[in-house]
Amino acid sequence: MEFLYTYETFRLELPLTNPESAKYVILGVPFDGTTSYKAGARFGPGLIRQATLNLESYILDYDVDLSELPIADIGDVAVVAGDPRKTADRVRETIEELKKANPKALPILLGGEHSQTLGAVKALRPKSYVVFDAHLDLRDSYEDNPYNHACVARRIAELGVREAMFGIRSGTREEVEFAERSGISWVHARDYSFDAFVELVKPLPEPIYLSVDIDVFDLPLVPTTGTPEAGGLAFWDVVEAIEWLVENKRIAGFDIMEVAGETLGNPTALTGAKLLFYFIGAMEKMGRL
Repeated sequence: MEFLYTYETFRLELPLTNPESAKYVILGVPFDGTTSYKAGARFGPGLIRQATLNLESYILDYDVDLSELPIADIGDVAVVAGDPRKTADRVRETIEELKKANPKALPILLGGEHSQTLGAVKALRPKSYVVFDAHLDLRDSYEDNPYNHACVARRIAELGVREAMFGIRSGTREEVEFAERSGISWVHARDYSFDAFVELVKPLPEPIYLSVDIDVFDLPLVPTTGTPEAGGLAFWDVVEAIEWLVENKRIAGFDIMEVAGETLGNPTALTGAKLLFYFIGAMEKMGRL
């Protein structure tokens, strides 16, 4: 199956299935056109895929072997350099093409800056958006661009999607006030707990789009992300939340964004790859597709 905007790139080192019959379909978005601190998110999809070479396909926790699952990798979106809106439109159109050919497929984005989540959300039209992130991303505009990576949650909220955010530890007063006015719930990283996660997510309508900005994790796990912040969550905090979510809610799509770097085998990509494996493993374990 060919897609209008995708091209051949690194592929997961797993036996891959045709996207028309796959359960899980991976799409890279190598875009960092509005990154405001450390560049390199354009290399994120390739770095995550390469980091999977370090991982066993068998997930001990779940008795699931990813090499036995129907996973497709359709390559990367050909981005429009410097234009997050046009690139997000390409993401949207690609996922729409995929869902027409295979309505049961679960799209998984690898990024790439967080602005590109908007394209996936527009294509999948979830009722709720659950995000792990160091930042609120609720600015109306940043650097004169309403489609900047710092604005993605604001644009998603404007679509009428319910939002809940976890691991937050950075934002402006205006963003906090907008969240209060809009009924957007968020939990500071200092106050995060599994119980706090369940309390906010349990009443959310389905389906849910789940997004992980890799900067939600503490610095030693993710030193090469675009806007790193001290004081983040532990890896198992997020895995535990994902396990509850996939067991109790219908998932429309998933992404791991803001992985950056310029060298193979860096900790940020290794963290992203491991999280990717745990998400797919949890979905399969819970029999959610």
